[in-house]
Amino acid sequence: MKTALTELTGVQHPIVQTGMGWVAGPRLVSASANAGALGILASATMTTEQLRHAVREVKSRTDAPFGVNLRADAGDARTRVRIIIDEGVKVASFALAPSKDLIAELKDAGVVVIPSIGARRHAEKVAAWGADAVMVQGGEGGGHTGEVATTVLLPQVVDAVDIPVIAAGGFYDGRGLVAALAYGAAGIGMGTRFLLTSDSTVPDAVKARYLAANVKDVTVTTAVDGLPHRMLRTNLVDSLESAGRTKALAAAVRRAAGFRKISGLSWTAMVREGLAMKHGKDLSWSQVLLAANTPMLLKASMVEGRTDLGVMASGQVAGLIDDLPSCAELVARVMAEANETLERFQTPMTSLRALPTPG
Repeated sequence: MKTALTELTGVQHPIVQTGMGWVAGPRLVSASANAGALGILASATMTTEQLRHAVREVKSRTDAPFGVNLRADAGDARTRVRIIIDEGVKVASFALAPSKDLIAELKDAGVVVIPSIGARRHAEKVAAWGADAVMVQGGEGGGHTGEVATTVLLPQVVDAVDIPVIAAGGFYDGRGLVAALAYGAAGIGMGTRFLLTSDSTVPDAVKARYLAANVKDVTVTTAVDGLPHRMLRTNLVDSLESAGRTKALAAAVRRAAGFRKISGLSWTAMVREGLAMKHGKDLSWSQVLLAANTPMLLKASMVEGRTDLGVMASGQVAGLIDDLPSCAELVARVMAEANETLERFQTPMTSLRALPTPG
């Protein structure tokens, strides 16, 4: 299936495995790439040296194109861009809109730039700055998300820009791929669906929690870091939402102390990070502490398997997923379903044209 996405990136199928912190490491990314999808390495939770090592590990596992996801607001963003260029990475994706200068530097080196956006105006801005494509995530997606559903946001963006648009948020099968293509997208991005594969390094106990969830077990809360965050509902989330400010602050301090030991960060560094997140936002002090620890809260579940202490970012589709295929099996299944869906669509249309006109 050839689309503007496959032509732009050189991948076989119009499917993107999105960059998920602590999840999208070399094993998952290389497995996705070998399956013909565009694997995206998540770098925000890596040091620059870890990033370089991870890129080289992916390259040792696959000859297929892959990408690296960056935080445009990171203090060392330019260093990370240099690593991507030096190591010959095909695609750079961004969780936040990159600056015009960063886009230009990457494009001059032949790197395909694909920012993720959550609003039409953001797509228009990065398109004007030279982005090669955009990934549109609707409210159904996991992690930090907006309120507008993919089915409403996607056509807005497709109509607003003349670069390829990748649809994300709510996709997990071939029917969704066909629907996205019908809206004018060039492909789909999937996070939760790739998280729940046998190639994902997420601990089995955590995967079991996802598989046991129904749609109503996936919620959006601002109690973790003050921003809308879609995740599985757990006792931790319930306690944060029900706690008063004083109780929440005390709980945040206790958790911060525990995660400080894991991360090796000083209290000063943690509060500084939290204050940076607080800038321009109405966050309580408990949320400031939790915001500083959000990456560690995710690590507790996605790496350590601590479903009691961590948070589990999740798209709504977790409630529809009940198996753990390999990336190769998943991509093959999605493409087979897409082709079957297209065939089923064509048959009724042919039959309808053959029906006599009423009256």
